[in-house]
Amino acid sequence: MTKVKIDPGPCGFKAVVMAEMNDDDLAEVKVACGCKEIQAMMEAVGNELDPYEVCLVKPGIGPLFDYAKEHFPVHAGCPILSGIAKCIEVEAGLALKHNVTITFED
Repeated sequence: MTKVKIDPGPCGFKAVVMAEMNDDDLAEVKVACGCKEIQAMMEAVGNELDPYEVCLVKPGIGPLFDYAKEHFPVHAGCPILSGIAKCIEVEAGLALKHNVTITFED
């Protein structure tokens, strides 16, 4: 199982994502997040996702982004979508486990 914690910043809707590969080569994903948009997305796309459809596509494509394009308010900088994809990517063996950061500098 792979687990990531995501702090998206000012909105305060921190997330915990867990992914585990099943016997069908699908990632079983659980997302705990206070954001109602993220909760609705996970209900709509389901908790079994194909890692290749989520991770090995061009940016902005795949089931998470397809849902977000239709239903999310305007907020392209939300890091939770990429955090979910990164968690699945590592669990599926498509990437190495390594922390990712965005740091603001003055």
